[in-house]
Formats: sequence, C-alpha cells, structure tokens
Amino acid sequence: MDPSRINALRELPVDDGRLLIGGQWLAARNGEQLDVVSPIDGRRLCGIAAAGVTDVDAAVRAARQSFEAGSWSRLPPAERKKVMFRIADRIEAQQAELAVLGVRDNGTEIAMAWKAEPGSAAATFRFYAECIDKRPGEIAPTAENVLGLVHREPIGVVAAIVPWNFPQMIGAWKIAPALAAGNSVVLKPSEDASLALLALAKVCHEAGLPDGVLNVVTGTGSVTGDALARHPDVDVLVFTGSGAVGRQLLKASAESNLKRVYLELGGKSPNIVFADAPDLVQAARVSAQGIFRNSGQVCVAGSRLLVQRDIHEDFVQRLCDAASRLRVGDPLDVQTDVGAVSSRRQLDRNRAALARAVEQGARVRTGGECIEPVPGGCYMRPAVVDQVNPAMELAREEVFGPVLAVLPFDDEADAIRLANDSPYGLAAGVWTASLSRAHRMVRAVRAGVVHVNTYGGPDITVPLGGVRQSGNGHDKSIHALDKYQDLKTAWIQL
Repeated sequence: MDPSRINALRELPVDDGRLLIGGQWLAARNGEQLDVVSPIDGRRLCGIAAAGVTDVDAAVRAARQSFEAGSWSRLPPAERKKVMFRIADRIEAQQAELAVLGVRDNGTEIAMAWKAEPGSAAATFRFYAECIDKRPGEIAPTAENVLGLVHREPIGVVAAIVPWNFPQMIGAWKIAPALAAGNSVVLKPSEDASLALLALAKVCHEAGLPDGVLNVVTGTGSVTGDALARHPDVDVLVFTGSGAVGRQLLKASAESNLKRVYLELGGKSPNIVFADAPDLVQAARVSAQGIFRNSGQVCVAGSRLLVQRDIHEDFVQRLCDAASRLRVGDPLDVQTDVGAVSSRRQLDRNRAALARAVEQGARVRTGGECIEPVPGGCYMRPAVVDQVNPAMELAREEVFGPVLAVLPFDDEADAIRLANDSPYGLAAGVWTASLSRAHRMVRAVRAGVVHVNTYGGPDITVPLGGVRQSGNGHDKSIHALDKYQDLKTAWIQL
C-alpha cells in the first residue's frame, strides 16, 4: 500500500455511474440520478443512475435470458473457473484504484479497506473458483435394481442487495458463490456506496463474464430494491442490512412469487471478558478495534462489552485508554485508525442514540464528540458508555456507529444470561484462559460466530450467519453454495 499512490488517486474525477444491463452500460430510462457525496469532506463526487421498475425488469430479463441461453450456466466447470480466476487477478491488479474509490464513497479507513474490500473480494472469487469442481453430486444407497442420483443444479436468477459498509467484500460474498454455482445475478448496491461495485462489475465483464450474467442496478431501496424484491422472475434474493428492510423483503417475496430470501441482519454482539482473560491489555486493545474499526459500521461489531465485575473498573479504564489512542481522521491517510461515518444521516443517528443513553442514566467515559479533522466531513470520536443496564436501548438496539455499551456481570451463568438477552444472534466474543470455560461459552452463547481470545478475523473458509433476528442462511465458506443450488433427484429403474 503506497501512500503516494493513494494520494494520486484521491483527487481523480469520478464518472457518473450507469446501470449494467445485458452487457451494456445504460442511463436510467427515466433519466434520474442520485448524488454521490463523500463522507470524507462532504463534496459531491458524481451521480449514479436511479433505476426504476422498468430498468429492474430489463436487468432481470437479461439475467434470465443469459441463464436460459447457457452461456454461463452450462459452461463446463473448468471454463467457469478460468473466468473467476481472471476476475480475482484483475481485482488484485486494480487493488489501489478499487480501494481508494470505495473509501472516497463510504469513508472506511484505507488501512482496513485495502484488505477487507478488494483484497477480500479477490480472495473470495479465488476461493469459489476452486469450489466449482469440488462439490460433486451423489449416488444414493438404493436397491440393486434402482439407481438414485442427486444432482446439484444452479437455481436461475439471483438478486443480491448489498449494504454500504463493506460493499466489495459483501458483494463478493454473494456474487462469487452465485456465479460459481452457475447462476445469473442482478446486483443492487446501496445508494450510499455504489461506485466500487460498479467498478467491480466492470472488472468481471472485462475478465470474460458473458453478457447478462452479472447486471447492476443502482438506486434507492424503496424503488429499485423493492422492484427487485417483488420481481416474479427472481428465484433467490440475498440481502445484508437492517431487520426492518429484511422484513419488507420477506413480505415482498410472499406477495410476489415466494422467492427464497436469505437475510443477514446485523446484531448487538456481546464481547465477554472474564477476570481470568490471559492478557487484559491485549483484550482491551482488540476489543476497542472490534467495535471502533470502520467507525463501528461492522455487522459483527462487539457493541456490548460484558466485563466481570471483579475487573470492571480496571478493564474499562484500559479500554478507554485504547479508544482514546485511536486516531480519527482522513480515511485516505494510512496512519488513520478510524475513518469517517458513512453519511451525515448516520452521524446524526449515532449522536441521537448516545444522547438517549445519557438521558436514561448511562455515563460516557470517553469520546462521542463530532469532530472535523477534514472540513465538511462526518467524524465521531469512539465513545465508551458505562453504567448501561440491560433494559436500555443502547444495550438492545444496533447503533451501527462507534458507540460501545459496557455492562458488568458476576459469574459465568450471569454472563450467559446477559449475552443471550437479545433478539439478535450474529456474533460474540469470549476472553478467558480456561479451555473448559471457552468450550462451555461457545456452546451456551446463541450466535453464529463466537470468537475466543480475539475479536474479528475469520476468513473465507468458515461460514458467517446469524440466528434469531440476525437472519438466516450463511455467507462465506463452501456452505454458502447451498443458497444458490437446487438438489434434483433422478430415480432410475434398472
């Protein structure tokens, strides 16, 4: 990561974003655009097409036509693999351009975005390229006069709605396995971060992906996203975002064609620190990163810190020290630890959540101020909030900002009770030197991912998915292919 290269890219003009439909880059048929405003400094970068219902219909029809034509769906697995490897290679070759463009759009600190965005996307395409010919069908154990075969087949048209916090990473988690399985895709990026995914789609197209196999429609959730969710020719809808939108997508499916809907809906993840944690200094440092990286805009962020009462005050002070040392600033500066909040709207939500917590009796131990290290930008100092009780909104609702709620607990049973006292179940963390306790906690805490003596970092080899109101289905790992394949039985009388 070359700082001079990053600085050279930060001021390049950005072309207006168009829709990718059937291999052609098109303006919205209604001519409408949305402004793209950078959270770094509040300046307008460009416009993006605001797709309407007719644009979405055209994109879905292009995806269906490509699927039925078999240009990708019936391409030999070895040939599909070659294209996906080329995509990964091209992402890596353009890593600087893709990373900087994404940061200009959503404000993630470049040190994190470099690996988590194009770096992760390239690894994801390469992983699923390898998976293409590694998942055979089955021969059932039947009677001698019957042959039972189980075929794995692509489902058809996949619609993917992707959020603004890590668009390239999460986009790749959905696009790559869907393509590996042989499907065609219609991608709808967030209106708050579309530029990097448009660039990623261009990379896929230039790498040899046939026309119509990957289509991109930009626009608002209420118009573009809703039209995609209700389209009768979409077979599978995958989404990462809020629970409120997830409910709307399920309703849209029920009111249209009962398309399968897989949802990753975030959470209020507990990070549990026992008094016997092997290294409290390390635990405090990693816990601070686990909530404050990307300004808290991480679905698995450890936003509820549960600390054993015996070490509560000492550990909270260590955490405050770690948080106060984090450098909040220009996200394109490689020395920055915490970048910009994604938008002025999200910054206002963060501040409102913090104010309500204080009104309810919580105490801000450090941070919470809005600052402007870059004039016109959206920035907030990491906030550690103590004296939070389990009934407070801050302990129960996802802020999706750099705001940490701290709650004390007495013993293991109390920690489990508090950890599971949530409608969510996406991730969790446990810090303990006891191997037995670690295993007990992994079993007892209801979450899709449980970190032990760390927080964050699971790679593409393991699944990510939640329970309860954190959603259903899994991104990442070979298990993600289950969402994009049908099982077909052939029962053959011999």
